[in-house]
Amino acid sequence: APAPPPLVGIDALRADFSARSGGNIVYFAGDSVQLVPAARTQLAAQAQWLRQHPEVVVRIEGHANPVDTRSHALALGARRAQEVRDYLVLMGVPAAQLTPVSIGKERPEGANSRVETVLVR
Repeated sequence: APAPPPLVGIDALRADFSARSGGNIVYFAGDSVQLVPAARTQLAAQAQWLRQHPEVVVRIEGHANPVDTRSHALALGARRAQEVRDYLVLMGVPAAQLTPVSIGKERPEGANSRVETVLVR
């Protein structure tokens, strides 16, 4: 397949990433770190986009529920971010392109059992 045309600016990249991969958020069940089938499908689409844009670096942000203790939420967020990173690497995305971080319960929003793939450059 021919290479996609270059996009200008991080905002254009984020919009294209979201449109082509079905969004930048994958969800987890409750206290789990296991990827559900819908998350695997979405991450496969994210991986395809990321392989086509090796210049893009992403931060993989793991989130947990606000009712968890701070330490539990940070640990759970870290495990979720690492699970997503590992899956993207398995799908062919270079590890150097991905930085997992835990947000824990610090930014509650909608479903907190989630990981957000954030394009940073």
